Amino acid sequence: MGDAPALFSTSLIPPEAVSSFPDGFTIRSLERDDYRKGFFSCLEVLTWIGDTSEAEFIERYNEMVEAKGTYYFAVIEHEGRIVGTGALVVEKKLFVSRPENGEPALTHDSIHQRGKCGHIEEISIAKEHQGKGLGLGMIRALDSLAVNLGCYKNILNCGTRNEPFYAKCGYHNSGIEMSHYFEAPRDAYHQG
Repeated sequence: MGDAPALFSTSLIPPEAVSSFPDGFTIRSLERDDYRKGFFSCLEVLTWIGDTSEAEFIERYNEMVEAKGTYYFAVIEHEGRIVGTGALVVEKKLFVSRPENGEPALTHDSIHQRGKCGHIEEISIAKEHQGKGLGLGMIRALDSLAVNLGCYKNILNCGTRNEPFYAKCGYHNSGIEMSHYFEAPRDAYHQG
C-alpha cells in the first residue's frame, strides 16, 4: 500500500471479530491496491459493476478517505485475493428546528441526541468461498465496528431471498425499502 492512507484503522475491528475467521482469511480495511487483488470480481457476485478503471477506483477511494468518519469499507483477503466485501457507512444525525408560534426557531431537538446510524452495504462473498461463515463474520465485524464508533443501530436493505441470512445475523425486518431511480430502467441485476 505504500504511503497511501488507510480507509480506516483495522484496529477498530475488535480482535474477537478478526480472529473469528477461518485460518488463511483476513479481514481488514479496504486498501488502495485492492483493485489489483480482485475487489470488483468479488463485488460482481452482488451486483453489476460496469467497467471501472484502476484510476476511477483510486479516485473514489481517495474521496472516501477524505470523508473521515463516514466510510468503513472492509475486505476479506485470502491467498492475495479479495474474497469478501462489506461496508459500514456512518450517518451522523443532526438536529431539527422547533419553531414556536410562527417565530424563528429558538430551540432545536436533536435526532437520537445527534447519534450515529450505521448503514450496511456491499456484502459480497466470492462464490467459491460461500458457506464458510465469511458473510456472518463480515456482518459481525461491521456490527462490532459500528458499536466501537458509537452507532446506536445498523440498518441494511436486502432482497427477500437474503432475509433469512440477515435474520441469522441478528437483523429483523423493520420496514419497507423504497427506491426512486434517476437512470434509465434496467433489469434487476443492472439496476443499482
